[in-house]
Amino acid sequence: MLIGLFVALLLMIFLGIPVILSLGLVGLAGILIVPDLALPLYPQKMFSSLDSFSLLAMPYFILAGELMSRGGISRKLVDFAETVVGHMRGGLAQANIVSSMIFAGVSGSSTADTSAVGSVLIPAMKEKGYPAGYAAAITATSSTIGAIIPPSMTMIVYGALASVSVGGLFLAGIIPGILVGLALMSVVYIQSLSVSRHPELQKSGQRFSLMRCLRSLVDVWAALVAPVIIVAGILGGVFTATESGVVACVFAFLVSFFLYRTITLRDLPQIFVQAAITTAMVLGIVGIASGFGWLLSYLNFNQMILAAIMATTQDPTAVFLLLVAVMLILTMFVDSMAVLIITVPIAVHIGHAVGINDLQLGLALVMATQIGSTTPPVAVLLFVASSIAKCPYSETVRYSWSFIAAEIVALLLVVFFEPLTVAIPSYVFGN
Repeated sequence: MLIGLFVALLLMIFLGIPVILSLGLVGLAGILIVPDLALPLYPQKMFSSLDSFSLLAMPYFILAGELMSRGGISRKLVDFAETVVGHMRGGLAQANIVSSMIFAGVSGSSTADTSAVGSVLIPAMKEKGYPAGYAAAITATSSTIGAIIPPSMTMIVYGALASVSVGGLFLAGIIPGILVGLALMSVVYIQSLSVSRHPELQKSGQRFSLMRCLRSLVDVWAALVAPVIIVAGILGGVFTATESGVVACVFAFLVSFFLYRTITLRDLPQIFVQAAITTAMVLGIVGIASGFGWLLSYLNFNQMILAAIMATTQDPTAVFLLLVAVMLILTMFVDSMAVLIITVPIAVHIGHAVGINDLQLGLALVMATQIGSTTPPVAVLLFVASSIAKCPYSETVRYSWSFIAAEIVALLLVVFFEPLTVAIPSYVFGN
């Protein structure tokens, strides 16, 4: 029966049926087939998965990202990044990556990062002679940092499902997020050494100016301090991870309305509507996928996967690599949030069985889902970036492979070196 459910799910997705509908229909069919289950159980399990205090933070962070994006903060962050690294080889490409690293601390979403940074930098990169596909590829791949550097909506979902401290996950994501950014910047630098293949990367945007950086810093300091307030507030016990979403909303509104004066009261209804639509889409997937995940658990899918992996190997590192590989492959075909919700209970169960650290496992799985989101054939982030760049999807894919490879290297470092994720949480919490 399990094989039949998965075959039906993949078939519906390949036929172009939206993921949320595919999961819902397959889950409903499974409930009807199992004689011991009553139909009302399905909506009950979906509702119970959303009845989580941690998930309350998600709509607030979505609203905060919308406020900052509409308030022009993304434009200011990009300008700041360009003043810092614009003088380097491939200055605009490097600024794109640094912008994603900074914006990650504001939006908490890789999709929001792609849209906000891409709408500003992709046209600018095309004007400077960068191929449209290259601009889209680097924007999409660097945007994965949005779900790694805190705050992160993906980590909030993971923490709720795995019963892991969201504050600990936020801290654990700092070094891996920076590591991904440095890996991508290294790729751009290496590519810039080839004059024949990447002539656009030879052009330096401008000379480095400390005074220009300081002036830009004065203009953007409010946006840069947002993630510091959020993380410090959580760690200091001033507010919870859920309440930090409200703080982010208030801060985004105050900065955009009073300091930068880039939004007005007339803009708020449209901002609220867009945030509500995004929230409904994300939480809809969370609820439907959680119901499907419960059905799999009821059918002993977790135990079957654990037994299969243990029959293959009992080495913790090998098991860890298998889990990461499965997540990468699944998110190449299915929405990353849906995959995370369905597989987290299984992965945590297996991780505990072989002694993998909760924070290390969480960061590796989150990173794997984000890399999968930029890996064909589905690659949602590549589609978003391609639409902004107005270029064929195939062209974006062609330029994306080297950046995907760099992100996989960063992921492997997280898998093999536990201190990369646990060092900061251990220091802060005194463990």
